[in-house]
Amino acid sequence: MKLRERVGKTQREVALELNVTTQTISNWETGQRVPRLTPKQTYDLCKILDCTLEDLIDGLSDLEDSE
Repeated sequence: MKLRERVGKTQREVALELNVTTQTISNWETGQRVPRLTPKQTYDLCKILDCTLEDLIDGLSDLEDSE
């Protein structure tokens, strides 16, 4: 969520750009679901969020630590 908010995008905007549902983005952000992304989707998500792969992985690790 921090990465998404940093670039000023809504869950809906990210979902549309990544071709997934808004609920999917919400589930990822709340830790209810783990993203299952293709390499292309992972690359696209990094571009959408203007972050590195390392930043993205760190963000996922933060979610796991909060459970």
